[in-house]
Amino acid sequence: MATTNLNCFKAYDIRGRLGDELNEDIAYRIGRAYAKFMQASATKVTVALGADIRHSSEGLKLALANGLMDGGAHVIDLGVTGTEEIYFATFYFKLNGGIEVTASHNPIDYNGMKLVREQSKPISGDTGLNEIKAMVEANQFSPVVTRGSYIKQSVLPQFVEHLLTYIDVKQFKPLKLVVNAGNGAAGHVLDAIEQAFIALKVPVTFIKVHHEPNGDFPNGIPNPLLPENRAATANAVIAH
Repeated sequence: MATTNLNCFKAYDIRGRLGDELNEDIAYRIGRAYAKFMQASATKVTVALGADIRHSSEGLKLALANGLMDGGAHVIDLGVTGTEEIYFATFYFKLNGGIEVTASHNPIDYNGMKLVREQSKPISGDTGLNEIKAMVEANQFSPVVTRGSYIKQSVLPQFVEHLLTYIDVKQFKPLKLVVNAGNGAAGHVLDAIEQAFIALKVPVTFIKVHHEPNGDFPNGIPNPLLPENRAATANAVIAH
């Protein structure tokens, strides 16, 4: 059965209210459509998938993965990631594309997706998103012939190594650094950077605020543009 007028497709990404605007059935269809779209320019399609820590993200990601695989694409599941990790993995592993399941700083009852193609080029309305939307709405996909593969893999060590190329660790003086992950998906990256700093004897002490991932967002939606969400960070800076 086709779904018309999918409001979750925006100009640059996919964002919608859970249930009526975005659900696992729609996520599956997005996977099928993305695979078909990418196969127009590649014989073998391999896609990196990741998701934030919202309660709905894992289910949407797995439905998306099933759609991709039923469409013949191969999936590398990176687990819990930030969008930047998907962009990095797509480029680093020379993949055909990547999709991050995330609603960014939208309300708790929303979710979404950010799509890129080879070399982490964004897929927006005029570069393929409208075409993918049309296929999702039509829901006329061919029967499954050859299902793609699925593996789990981490890109965290390579990502952190890449991040460290932007700084000269020898130039650091003793420093206390307040980091606020907003109870989102950035905490594991901050932990890995901290461990790398310790190994390299970089004299930086991390002061972690709202660090543990929590899909209930007990300290507010992770949107630092909201003044009330900056208070904890400011107070930690003053305190330390």
